[in-house]
Amino acid sequence: MSNGADRGSEHRPATAEARTLLQVLAALLAACLVALGATAPAHAAPGDDLVKVFLVPDPAQTGGQLATLQSIAAATLGDTSRSGEIFDLNRGLAQKDGGALTAPDAPLHPGWILRLPQDAAGPDVRLARDTGARGAASAPPAAGRQASTMFTIPLAAAVAVLGAVLLALITAGIVGRRKVRTWYRAVVRGARRLGEPMRRKRRLMQRRATGRRFAADVESVRRAYGTLAEFGPTRQQPEKPVHALRVDGTGVTVWLAAPDTADAPWTNIDGTRWRRPASAAGRLTRGEDTGTTTQASIGAACLVRAGTDDADEPVFVDLSRLDGVLSVSGDQGVARDVVLNLLAEIARTRPDTPVTVLRGVDGAPPLTVPAGLRQLPRVEAPAPTAPATGRGTLRAGAARRPVRGLVVVAGTPGEREAAELAALCGPGGAGWTGLVYGEADGAHWRWHTDAGGRVEIPVLDMRLTVPA
Repeated sequence: MSNGADRGSEHRPATAEARTLLQVLAALLAACLVALGATAPAHAAPGDDLVKVFLVPDPAQTGGQLATLQSIAAATLGDTSRSGEIFDLNRGLAQKDGGALTAPDAPLHPGWILRLPQDAAGPDVRLARDTGARGAASAPPAAGRQASTMFTIPLAAAVAVLGAVLLALITAGIVGRRKVRTWYRAVVRGARRLGEPMRRKRRLMQRRATGRRFAADVESVRRAYGTLAEFGPTRQQPEKPVHALRVDGTGVTVWLAAPDTADAPWTNIDGTRWRRPASAAGRLTRGEDTGTTTQASIGAACLVRAGTDDADEPVFVDLSRLDGVLSVSGDQGVARDVVLNLLAEIARTRPDTPVTVLRGVDGAPPLTVPAGLRQLPRVEAPAPTAPATGRGTLRAGAARRPVRGLVVVAGTPGEREAAELAALCGPGGAGWTGLVYGEADGAHWRWHTDAGGRVEIPVLDMRLTVPA
C-alpha cells in the first residue's frame, strides 16, 4: 500500500504542473486572439489576400520629421532608389481623408496607408487585407478611383500568434513526454517484431550458404593442417599447441597459449594471436624436415571449422584439445546446428569415425548422424580407471586426446546418460569425445549460442556465426 501511495503522491505534482502549463498557454493564446481581433474590422473576409502596407505616422510621433517615399523605401526595402516602386503601387489611390498620391515628391499625410512591395520588411511594415477589386494592389489604379477598404495586422501580433503556436507544441511535448516516449518505444518494438522474422530468414539463408561453402572448400582445410606443422615438436623444443586457426586469402592467424611465441614471419597481434601473411612462406619447424614426431602430432589433431567470424572467414578449433566433453547451451536449435556442423566436419576429414547418440531428458530436437560417420546403436562403456596421477583437479589446461569416437547427447543428460558420458569420455574412461547440445556437468569446454545463429567460445574469446 505504501508503494501505491508514494506513486500517487509523485504523480499528483506532475498533473498539477501540467494543468498550470495548459492554463498559461490558454491565457497567452486568448490574449493574442484579442489583440488580433482588435486590429481587424468585422467585415474582413477570411479568404481575402494579404498585402504589406506602411501607415504614415504623425510628425508628433517622429519628432517633427515628415515621412517621404525615399525614407519609407530606405526603412522597408533598404534602398531609397526603390521609392518609385512604392509610388507606382499607390499613384492616384484615394485615401480615407480624400487625398491621393499624384507625384513622387508629393507630401504624405498622416494616416495614409501606402502599399509596399511584397519583399518589404522591418518593424514599420504591417499586413493588410484587400477587400476591394482583385489585382488593384499590383496594377496602377486609375486617377480618382476610390481606395480599397483595408485593415492592418501589426507584425508583432502575427509573431505573437506564431510564438503561441510554437509554445503550444513545446508545452504539449513537455506535458506528454512520457506518453510520447511510450508511444515511440511501442512503435520501435512493433517495427522490430515485424522485421524480426525477415531478419531471421535472411540470417538462416546466409548460414545455409556457409554450410554449403564448408562442404566444397578443401583448400582452407589443407592450409590449416599445413600450418600445424610449423608448431610441431623439434629436437630443441616441444610442440606449441595451436588451439584455433583462422584461414583467409591474405594469411593465417593462430591462437597459442599465453606463454608461447612464434618466430618470424609470424607477428604478435594481442598476446595469444599470431599472424603470418600469405606472401610469407611458412617454415616447417624452422627450416627442418618434418619428422615422424611432427607427422604424428599433425595426425592426432582434429581441426573443425566452428563457424565464421565477422569478416565471414572460417575459424578452426582443434577438438583433440577438448580432453573430454563439449557442452553447447543457449538456443537449442542453434546448439543442435553447432553439433551437426562439427559432425559434418569430422565426417569430411575423419570418415568412419564411430558415433553413438544418447537422448537427454529435456526433449531437445534429435539429429541425424552424417553418412560419412559410423553410427553405433550403443557402446559398452568400460569400467573407469583411476585418472593419471599428478593432474589433480586442475583441468584448465587440457591435454591432447585423439578423437577415436564420439558420444552425442541430444539435450541435457539424465542420470543414466551422465554415467555413460563419464564412462566413455571422462577421466579414466574409454577416451572418447563428448558433444552435448545442452547443459552437461563436468564439461571441459562450454560454448553458448543465441537465437541469431551465433556461438560464443569463451576460452578463445570469440563469437562465430554457425553454419546451418
